[in-house]
Amino acid sequence: MYGFINTCLKSLVIEKFGEETWEALRSQAEVQETFMTFNVYDDAITLRLVQAASQMLNLPAEAVLKLFGGYFFTFCKASGYDRMLRTLGGSLMEFIENLDALHSYLALSYQEMKAPSFRVEKREDGEMWLHYYSDRRGLCHIVPGIIEAVAKDFFDTEVEMEILNHSEESTEMMEHVVFLVVQKKLSQQCRERPETSNTPCSFEPVYPERLWMDKKAFCNAFPFHIVFDEKLKVKQAGVNIQKHVPGLQTMNIRVDEYFTITHPTIPFTIPSIRKFINSQFILEARREMMPESRKPQPMLKLRGQMLWMGIFQCMIYLCSPQLRCLQELEERKMHIADIAQHDTTRDLILLNHQRLAEIELSNQLERKKEELRILSKNLEVEKKKTEVLLYAMLPEHVANQLKEGKKVEAGDFKECTILFSDVVTFTNICAACEPIQIVHMLNSMYSQFDRITTVHDVYKVETIGDAYMVVGGVPIPAENHAERVANFALGMRMAARSVKNPITGDPIQIRVGIHSGPVLAGVVGDKMPRYCLFGDTVNTASRMESHGVPGKIHLSPTANRALQNKGFEIVERGPITVKGKGNMITYFLVQNLHATEDDIMGLPPMSDEGDPNQCNGGSKVNSEQSKQNGESY
Repeated sequence: MYGFINTCLKSLVIEKFGEETWEALRSQAEVQETFMTFNVYDDAITLRLVQAASQMLNLPAEAVLKLFGGYFFTFCKASGYDRMLRTLGGSLMEFIENLDALHSYLALSYQEMKAPSFRVEKREDGEMWLHYYSDRRGLCHIVPGIIEAVAKDFFDTEVEMEILNHSEESTEMMEHVVFLVVQKKLSQQCRERPETSNTPCSFEPVYPERLWMDKKAFCNAFPFHIVFDEKLKVKQAGVNIQKHVPGLQTMNIRVDEYFTITHPTIPFTIPSIRKFINSQFILEARREMMPESRKPQPMLKLRGQMLWMGIFQCMIYLCSPQLRCLQELEERKMHIADIAQHDTTRDLILLNHQRLAEIELSNQLERKKEELRILSKNLEVEKKKTEVLLYAMLPEHVANQLKEGKKVEAGDFKECTILFSDVVTFTNICAACEPIQIVHMLNSMYSQFDRITTVHDVYKVETIGDAYMVVGGVPIPAENHAERVANFALGMRMAARSVKNPITGDPIQIRVGIHSGPVLAGVVGDKMPRYCLFGDTVNTASRMESHGVPGKIHLSPTANRALQNKGFEIVERGPITVKGKGNMITYFLVQNLHATEDDIMGLPPMSDEGDPNQCNGGSKVNSEQSKQNGESY
């Protein structure tokens, strides 16, 4: 199948059922996203799409094919074939009879096209028998969809179709389906047309008493023609047929010895040909009958009309070489001069040569368009990766301002809570371990810490060596900043138990210090910008960490006040001397009285009885509160 068919099917699904349905159908059928119009695809792709559509839409495959047939007619009209289709015939029967001729013309552009054949029998009761032949089995249900759409649109006629017979012909196992076509409402007959019409309603040709043409003139005027009798013996041939197929005029030679019928796919017999007398016939020369000098080159193909001459009981085949372009003309060792002056094949070759160049250009544009689409899709993926990295370095709204080229103003936050932590005896561990062991240890610990920052909605400012710094209430202000950081600190302590000291194999210990107060915040640097915090609150929080105790969460007086009556167990450490601050009464955070370890770690509840959202100061509840109370600076 050409990509045009699959593109039509894609367009049908998107238009009737939506883009999401197409994506699901394409995924189920395991086919690519787009199809090139002039590329040939395996028939199995189309059949898989039809089968997947049948299952997904809960419709019989026959109904899907009929729906596709009707839409295919509309799609062809929208693709520029409207005028061509309208001029095929003045009635539905004439339209169907000339479909083969249309397919023959389209084969000039779609060289690999395997079009079906149609034959119409008109019954005495006014009904029609439509014979459909195809070497693609299982697609016959497309035909009623197309014919019904054509009848309604072009001929103001409603038809009903049913299958009378479904069989396989012996010739290459072709599918042969006979449809009964009943016209329910006919358009106005010719006699009802306005009198101003220049088209006569009836026509009686006048024939001469004798044919005023001799044998030589006829064979020269029609250089490509063959006359053969009921036994297929050649009686007469045009001069150029004799030139390019030597031996055809030899006594008692049969035409089927030198040619095979490639379209329609039928046996080479007079009865078979007469069944398809209104079809265009394509004959191909047999390679084994050609002289040795001609065998390497492509074989001559002829296309034309078969006419039965009852008086002589002979068939005449009026034809022309089937050539698509000048290259094919050269490959068959032929010239434009070999074709009769009156034969439009001359013009067709020249025009189609240009047409093929346009098709190739269209193919290139389609390929470039598909490459750009893929590049755009890949670019979008890379853009998202870049955004993830950028958002990991900077707060999201700050990163968005930088992406838009805006200057990020520094922010003044009246209240926030800052946490510092470090690993106890980190210097000794570094001295006794390989660097890769240190990297693995810190990565294991920081990965868990990073996850918990998301659980409790705090912002990770930076990590330097074994030091880890977070802040609550910055860059988006939040009233419960202290509770968030406290819960995060408890989570850090729990997570650290699962990280082993590379030297001893024991769980590592961390020191944590927390302080609450005002800070300034802003973006610093151009080459590798960072969102930094400034002020005495940062220094004090760092002092709480450095003066802390292994395995303990050390609180400053302001942090303690911020956590009072918030459901936390806090014990007084007593007065200590803090470098640069003098004597301070500090505290230790012990636990959250209303939250389990799973709540603190952000793990899913073990049963319906536990709800992590109910944790006092818990992340999810606090996150919702922050969305209501907080505002970006």
